[in-house]
Amino acid sequence: MQVELAACAGFCFGVKRAVDTVHEQLKTGKTIYTYGPIVHNEEVVKELEDLGVKVLNSKEELMELTPADGEQIAVVIRAHGVPKEIYELIEQKGMECVDATCPFVKRIHKIVEEGSRNGNQVFIAGNPGHPEVEGIRGWCHGDAIVVETVEETQKLTIDDKKQGILVAQTTFNFNKFDNLVEIFQQRGYNGTVVNTICNATEERQRAARELAKRADVMIVIGGKHSSNTRKLYDICSSECANTYYIQTLDDLSLVLPTTVRLVGITAGASTPNKLIEEVQNYVRINF
Repeated sequence: MQVELAACAGFCFGVKRAVDTVHEQLKTGKTIYTYGPIVHNEEVVKELEDLGVKVLNSKEELMELTPADGEQIAVVIRAHGVPKEIYELIEQKGMECVDATCPFVKRIHKIVEEGSRNGNQVFIAGNPGHPEVEGIRGWCHGDAIVVETVEETQKLTIDDKKQGILVAQTTFNFNKFDNLVEIFQQRGYNGTVVNTICNATEERQRAARELAKRADVMIVIGGKHSSNTRKLYDICSSECANTYYIQTLDDLSLVLPTTVRLVGITAGASTPNKLIEEVQNYVRINF
């Protein structure tokens, strides 16, 4: 039996940069908070908490945070980004703001801020409840319209007399975005389309699909709340009926028939290499 790891899997540039930023801040001796989990992987967040990093889960928690006498606090902005008002609030409270937002996400913030300031209607292809999308909306002047499905897009009322800007959550499904763009154009959309899905997402989705087509079993590793891992699972499931979604090796309950020739493994952009290696070694040794 062969065990094969997808050509692109695990930490992406933005995630690695964010995690490294927190570790660098820990060396300063300041009290370190992150605004929201720094990345969507519970194991990574727990390791940082064990080192003393605290998580602010809401604007209200940030507002209530008050440094003790002589205490220096640094708040690290999560990789997914936050609304503009969070930066302003951190500054108002006299705390240091350390921006670990993924540069690909920062690019979207700039696009929607400038476009909406000029009167353009912003459309976002993404999950409306995801922190990245909430952050993007928080940089818009006026409300942004979020669509996630073909059905939602088909029901949109689009004003063809008003200029628009359509962007995407960086981890959105690449093929799905193409479908939504086509529907926008069919409905008379008058505006700009900016494909803001990051290269790492496209590469991971493409590599996962190619491997799943050949595999008898697929294992997808990533956090329960990770949008990009969920999309990898959906893609793999569409190509391979025997697809497992796990967060750590403890979640893996694998029974392989003797006919299995290839077990494929992929992992979300927030999944540390050591978790991937643990799963790879376990499957190789035990099956």
